[in-house]
Amino acid sequence: MPAETLHIPTPDGRADAFAAFPDHGERCPGVLLYPDAIGLRPVLEEMARELAGHGYAVLVPNVYYRHGPAPVIDLPPHIGEDIRPAVFDRLTPLYEAHTTERALRDADACLRFFTGRPEVGSGPVGVIGYCMGAVLAMRTAAAHPDRVAAVAGFHPGALVTDAPDSPHRLAPRVRAEVHLGLAENDMTPEVRSEFHRALDASGVRYTTEVYPGTVHGFTMADTDAFDAAGLRRHWDRLLPLLARTLTD
Repeated sequence: MPAETLHIPTPDGRADAFAAFPDHGERCPGVLLYPDAIGLRPVLEEMARELAGHGYAVLVPNVYYRHGPAPVIDLPPHIGEDIRPAVFDRLTPLYEAHTTERALRDADACLRFFTGRPEVGSGPVGVIGYCMGAVLAMRTAAAHPDRVAAVAGFHPGALVTDAPDSPHRLAPRVRAEVHLGLAENDMTPEVRSEFHRALDASGVRYTTEVYPGTVHGFTMADTDAFDAAGLRRHWDRLLPLLARTLTD
């Protein structure tokens, strides 16, 4: 698959991003893929290439670009539980600095830039997110209801909080179809029910599913959380969602 590093002008500078495209050279639907809290790295690039092989132009932004190009911190090829605390000690300040305001500015810049590329068709886009990326995906869909037709979040971060701008409170602005693939420990039944109530009240089409035997982070092959069956189920849910919602 053709792939390259792109640089996206934003109100706060230039964001580096990984982009992958189908090899047929024709315009195709666009997908914005938000990484988990560990950020843009080879495993996300491979997932983007996989999606490109199914006919999508895929953009994976470095959400931490304000702190440097990806990877913003040194990462080992495999992030085992023995080193995970040290990795997150370094990542947590970056994650906390990525405020809602910054996320929305970046989403606007990424969509404007990517949908202007000659490889990307004029139809609606899909937005995918992993861990904290699921939160970013919901915020992007709510901020751009006329552009985003599909949202998928896997082992999502905090979609239901007490904050006035909690992602579940944004449901009235969402026009996309939504799928959440949950690890067994991602949401309590009570939190899941609250999320469902918000989407039901807003008329959002959605599915949520707990992927059996998985823990948070199950799609990420470079961590101990990885679950091969969970990743397959993720593709089995994601690809039909994109196929029925994205048209060129």
